[in-house]
Amino acid sequence: MTGYINIFLKKENIEIKIKDNANINEILVELKEKLPELRKFYQEEKTPILITGKVLKANEIDEVQKLIQSEIKVKIEFETPKTLGLHGIKKTFKKDIQVSETKFIRGSLRSGQRVEFEGSIVILGDVNDGAEVIAEDNIVVLGALRGMAHAGAKGNEKAIISANIITSLQIRIASIIKERTREQTEVESYSYAYVNEENKIEME
Repeated sequence: MTGYINIFLKKENIEIKIKDNANINEILVELKEKLPELRKFYQEEKTPILITGKVLKANEIDEVQKLIQSEIKVKIEFETPKTLGLHGIKKTFKKDIQVSETKFIRGSLRSGQRVEFEGSIVILGDVNDGAEVIAEDNIVVLGALRGMAHAGAKGNEKAIISANIITSLQIRIASIIKERTREQTEVESYSYAYVNEENKIEME
């Protein structure tokens, strides 16, 4: 099946839009077939290419970029952030992630430790104050979450944060931030956080 990729010529760039249901192999096969069509736009000037649509992982971004630049020496930008974190988010979206690749961390995270993963993260211990956990999908902590947690770090507002108890001063889901005072964490007991219909982080 083809039809996973559409090419649009715009004033400021050439947009390559990838459908959400395409896997990386299908993307690369169809992109290779469409490179002759893409080359037609490059007779004289080097209009930059913008890749939009499907949220790609860092290694997939590298593969797409390598394939295009093997044929056309042109600047390529991605709507998908290559790095995790708020500074990289260009768009937010809502995509169910009940099933995702998961990284398990055995033991607790100490202050100053930082864990990132392009999928979900499960911590088999505590996340102490001063530690950071950043996941493209969900974050689950079997112990106490006291440090900073950022789920949906590439923009997915369907991601969740769950722990035995959440006493973090700041948590993030996609580009949404929730901050609490030390006093609030001492009197309010929560174990689950998600983005509600008002586009705010709600805790239960």
